[in-house]
Amino acid sequence: MRSFKVQFAAAAAIACIQACATPANAQLLSHKDLSSSIAFTIAQTTIDTCKANGYAVSVTVVGRNGEIILQVRGDNTGPHTIENSFRKAYTARTFRSPSGALVDRLKAEPTLGLIHLTNVIANQGALPIKVGDEVIGAAGASGAPGGEKDEACVKAGLDKVADQLK
Repeated sequence: MRSFKVQFAAAAAIACIQACATPANAQLLSHKDLSSSIAFTIAQTTIDTCKANGYAVSVTVVGRNGEIILQVRGDNTGPHTIENSFRKAYTARTFRSPSGALVDRLKAEPTLGLIHLTNVIANQGALPIKVGDEVIGAAGASGAPGGEKDEACVKAGLDKVADQLK
């Protein structure tokens, strides 16, 4: 009799764990991700736009998790531009806003702890990539004489693929 009670209690506990662990309406997440071809178009257009304006830039395109999808060190760019373009893109993706917005937040709150996170940088030059209101990645550039010029080139890259981001 005692063995039956122990077995019954164990079975009831397992059933409860299974019921609690799996919500009744469990669903897989569904979302859009950047393709490599869109990333290539963004990067190439960014580089070409800056080149037409006399600037050599490196470009990084990151996906929804901040992972590098594409990274290009532009011709005649400084060695720091590849890392800087990544950090700008990562920042834009992480905070779902242009990387330059962190500059403004830091001015308003100089002790902002976010600035100390790995790969975060308060520097203009990257924009989030959105489908509607959902941020699915970001693109960043580095090498032009000023973050606003980097950002303008990235904007041209995003404008080039805007019809595909729906």
